[in-house]
Amino acid sequence: MQIPSAMTSGIQGLQSAQNDLAQATTAVAAPEPTTTTPVKVEQDTVTLSSQAAQSPDKVSAIIDAEQAVTQAQASAEVIDVASENVGTIIDLSV
Repeated sequence: MQIPSAMTSGIQGLQSAQNDLAQATTAVAAPEPTTTTPVKVEQDTVTLSSQAAQSPDKVSAIIDAEQAVTQAQASAEVIDVASENVGTIIDLSV
């Protein structure tokens, strides 16, 4: 079993953050539908906005975007530290 290097882990984390950020910003930018859908509930007719029923929660998407940015910053720091430490560890064999 091979353990990935810190550089590889940092790059994978950065790519994951990029994907998460793309998904979150797409959800925030998605247009909100304006049609209404009647729903029958126990003999009472209630009209619900399809926005509440179908559109993604914008607040959750914004929070996901902030988390992706934080993940990207942490991954960039991992890459930076790994880059600084390349060549500083010496393998000794006896």
